Amino acid sequence: MSYWFRNDNRLPQARLAIASYVIVGMVGLLLLGFWKLQVVDSDKYGVMAERNRVRSIPIIAPRGRMLDRDGRVLVDNYPSFSILLLRDDPALIDKNLPAIADGLGLQVSDLKDQLESTKALPKFQPIVIKPEATNADVAFIESHRSDIPLLEMLMVQRRRYLPGGFMAHASGYVGEVSEQQIEASNGKLRPGDLAGKTGLERQYNDILTGTDGMRRVIVNSVGKEVKELGRLSEQEPIPGKQIQLTIDYDLQAVAEQSLGQRPGAVVALDPRTGEVLAMVSRPTPDPNDFAVRISGEEWKALNDDPLHPLLNRAIQAQLAPGSVFKIVTATAMLEEHVPEEGFTTFCPGYGTFFGRQYHCYVFYAKSGPKSHGVLGLHDAILKSCDVFFYNVGMRLGIDRLSYYAIKLGIGRKTGIDLPSEEQGLMPTQEWVERTFHRKWYAGEVISVATGQGAVTTTPLQLAHMIGGIASGGVFKQPHMLKDAPNVAEERFHISDSTVEKVTDAMYGVVNEAGGTGTHLKLAGIELSGKSGTAQVIGYDKMNLVKKGSQYADNAWFVGYAPRRDPEICVAVLVQESGLHGGEAAGPVVRDIVKAYYDKKAKKTQGTLTADDKRYDVDHAAAATAAIQPPAVKSAGASAAAPNHAANATTQR
Repeated sequence: MSYWFRNDNRLPQARLAIASYVIVGMVGLLLLGFWKLQVVDSDKYGVMAERNRVRSIPIIAPRGRMLDRDGRVLVDNYPSFSILLLRDDPALIDKNLPAIADGLGLQVSDLKDQLESTKALPKFQPIVIKPEATNADVAFIESHRSDIPLLEMLMVQRRRYLPGGFMAHASGYVGEVSEQQIEASNGKLRPGDLAGKTGLERQYNDILTGTDGMRRVIVNSVGKEVKELGRLSEQEPIPGKQIQLTIDYDLQAVAEQSLGQRPGAVVALDPRTGEVLAMVSRPTPDPNDFAVRISGEEWKALNDDPLHPLLNRAIQAQLAPGSVFKIVTATAMLEEHVPEEGFTTFCPGYGTFFGRQYHCYVFYAKSGPKSHGVLGLHDAILKSCDVFFYNVGMRLGIDRLSYYAIKLGIGRKTGIDLPSEEQGLMPTQEWVERTFHRKWYAGEVISVATGQGAVTTTPLQLAHMIGGIASGGVFKQPHMLKDAPNVAEERFHISDSTVEKVTDAMYGVVNEAGGTGTHLKLAGIELSGKSGTAQVIGYDKMNLVKKGSQYADNAWFVGYAPRRDPEICVAVLVQESGLHGGEAAGPVVRDIVKAYYDKKAKKTQGTLTADDKRYDVDHAAAATAAIQPPAVKSAGASAAAPNHAANATTQR
């Protein structure tokens, strides 16, 4: 009996000892864990707890507005909501991503790509997954607060441009920053941020962009905001600075309406200051479409469009200038005295050089005389005689002609404050040898002297060039920022005699009998200018060409007023018009110059009304949209390359 009692006493004591050791060990582990939580990792878990309770919401700073020269708003902002994805819990994101995509009408693959591109960002930093929230999106977010606490709405200021593509290429548009822009910003930009992509939005992005703010709010267990932490914890956003442009809203509206939807461009500037008063390029996309986020399909359609709506023709369309270039040839002739002063030539409708026949446009006239007869420089500019300038070009040679053309701005960027300006081309012997690895043939200057061959320019270049010549050789740098500092000025010596003769001839183009622009004459205004019609094929094939085809002529007209020391100079291009430059482009110049003087007269008389000071934007856009575009196939084909054929001369 005592044996069993002894065994019963020993076994519980051993077990009790083991149990005691286990309990002590567990208590020690718990104490160690509590010590680690409360002392070692207190900061870490404190931050996590605070993050679960407190959420930082960015406050997007609005971009600065753009105003016209009279203070009228051209580009503004409007309030909108973007949808943010909170990235604190990757596992929760993976679980809910399909539901989020389905509820917001997004692709799961797109969301995954976005998350991949932003994985380097801190986890607590949310990203924008949908820039513009719809009412349905808002309803989805609010109804799924408890089961999908990953979505938040952010109020933003969205860019608003005038309707109808008004001044679209000049203003440009904003878009989500690219990876290259993020890398170049040294940490200032983040994925999802907006920045200027083209035009003035890009040129002055640093000025227009503000500094984002931040507000901190308390949220409940399902992520719903219940309280703000107060003004002391809020960082106010700093709005971007507004900029005032040289653009005159009224002249811009007239230019938009007068050109209509025809492929082409308009540039109006003040040669005295270099201020750009109007700039139009057609066709054009609506920059409001880019203010949110354009789809891949829409972007592809814009890039594949044969009319190239993304091309700012005012500064990027490099085309043969046609007979407008004859002003360069005339200036070189008078300054070099080659041919001699008083030179005349006989135009039977063609000229023979090196055994080949080069036709004047009059040779193919459907009615009237087939030749110009004997004429000097004044009449040659008035009537735009090709044969006269063939002879002048042959006597000058390419070296002297290219010297004057380059000095007058042909083949050089003007330096306008817009990105991606093209420089055009003025051919030289060195250029031919470097590009084609052959010598320059003397006969090639014949086409160049009349604005064909390899010479190409932009509308802005021609306005800058003609305005500078009429101003006596003073060339002000074109710019679009009002009161811009350090506006460059170039001076090229042109004798008073040359300026007088050339400007008298351009005045005669519009105001004297026989001029190619007499139908553009304005009472009381010394409108002067030069027409140009750049061919793509020779006149003998013109019966095969239809208006709006890729082989139809490009129409030019560059006009200014007054006759000397002009206040306004306007260059107009109408692509593939199939019409004489004075017929297709001239009326646009006339409308703009007339509007300029009408407004000037009202200012002088003090009769500007409230309607004059605040133009009806919607009415102007509707009037522009009402002009139906012609049946065109491609604006790019005629712009692709100058014509080198012997019969591909200039018209009028």
